[in-house]
Amino acid sequence: MHRGRGKDLEVLLVHPGGPFWAKKDAGAWSIPKGEFDDEDPLVCAIREFEEELGRRPDGEFADLGEIRQAGGKVVRAFAVEGDFDAAGFVSDTFEMEWPPRSGKRQSFPEIDRAEWFGLEEARMRINASQADFLDRLARASK
Repeated sequence: MHRGRGKDLEVLLVHPGGPFWAKKDAGAWSIPKGEFDDEDPLVCAIREFEEELGRRPDGEFADLGEIRQAGGKVVRAFAVEGDFDAAGFVSDTFEMEWPPRSGKRQSFPEIDRAEWFGLEEARMRINASQADFLDRLARASK
């Protein structure tokens, strides 16, 4: 999701929840995303946004294409102009053993923070593999 134009362009990024990400910031943020198999990629993107942030995005979506992250995962992104109260998001949760080898299971939010960033700040925060999406969005929104 993005808002504004030109030098005022901002993007909505999310920070993964859970203990592994708790103290990570630069390079840890991402676009809202999830995995899909035989599902239409745009339908999946809309569903994942809603699961991670608690609100269904709507509008005219632009396909920003695919990138391959450093670990090999292929990510396809869609952009939509909109506004979103980043402080009021509601994320799905996941469960894992924590602390490790303790036998105890804890629930954590998939996303623990959502924030709007200008492009310069977003480039410092986003997973480096996803930074090309920011350039593609900037070109498309001129």
